Amino acid sequence: MEDVVILTGGAGFIGSRLAERLVGGPRRVIAIDNMHPQVHASPSRPSNLPPEAELIVADVADRDFWDNFLSRFRPKEIVHLAAETGTGQSLTESTRHSYANVVGTTQMLDGLARHKAIPDHIVLTSSRAVYGEGAWRSAAGTTFYPSLRDHATLSKGVWSILGADGEAATPIEHCAAAMFPKPSSVYGATKLAQEQIIASWASAMGVPATVFRFQNVYGPGQSPYNAYTGIITLFHRIARQGGTIEVYEDGLIGRDFVYVDDVVDSCVAALLQPPASVRYLDVGTGQATTILAAANLIAALHGAPQPVISGKFRDGDIRWAVAETKHLASELGVSCDTSFADYGAQRVGEWLIAENIV
Repeated sequence: MEDVVILTGGAGFIGSRLAERLVGGPRRVIAIDNMHPQVHASPSRPSNLPPEAELIVADVADRDFWDNFLSRFRPKEIVHLAAETGTGQSLTESTRHSYANVVGTTQMLDGLARHKAIPDHIVLTSSRAVYGEGAWRSAAGTTFYPSLRDHATLSKGVWSILGADGEAATPIEHCAAAMFPKPSSVYGATKLAQEQIIASWASAMGVPATVFRFQNVYGPGQSPYNAYTGIITLFHRIARQGGTIEVYEDGLIGRDFVYVDDVVDSCVAALLQPPASVRYLDVGTGQATTILAAANLIAALHGAPQPVISGKFRDGDIRWAVAETKHLASELGVSCDTSFADYGAQRVGEWLIAENIV
């Protein structure tokens, strides 16, 4: 029985890039992906998945698939990328998100236990969405966890997070070692469930596990057709067509845009340096960019009209997100320092043009 490394969701944006880095290593690389049409415009094998990586089209929530797979292979390392990722979409398709993210994870773990195929290391790619709004600091210096920005509040155009004194508060960097999760979306809740399921199972089985909480990942290769993820790619497509980018709320939503190669570096480093038990690490640049600033930059790259602030909003969205970076650097020696403004945003535009994606 062959020892392998498996990448669930391995034909996706991050998985394909990670497969490129892992092929030629000590183990055969197998990508498992259901090739969902929301992510993949074509059911055929993605061109950016290296030919040396085997692709198995399957649903990770399918028990029979795991029984068949684990009768032939022993996954020694698992990078669990497979997930439904639409924040807004998860509010109206919560069963779909829960099935993929929660049941898909439990079916995988049950299969591993059933076949006594206990891996050497599991890497889970989780999300900053588990924090929800995260922790904020009031004008008086008090740390607090704000209530969710509900539909009624957003409908009134109240965008900012306020302290108990009614003054604008300051966001605190997302840090797994210091901040507790408080999801504000169904998607975030399913990702937190994923984390807790894997941590409990891994602890009981004596399996090292790395849980990454990614900030907003972007870069060449991200699906340009998925309306629920990849806002940078979407902005580029609009601007390239000469359209006007619409910016929600007041434009001052803050996001930590982390380049895909830096994310892959983190995954590779984790596989080379497994923990003793379960570790949680935030992956981001530590620098926030407002959505308006991102839209202005991308519009300028294409000579498109100036973006328009619409005042629309999306239920479940958070106001601000930025990662603490010290723990990733000290634990794995990785710094996500690719600049969005100076390099990353332009590379996405160049990729879209080279691939003739409009």
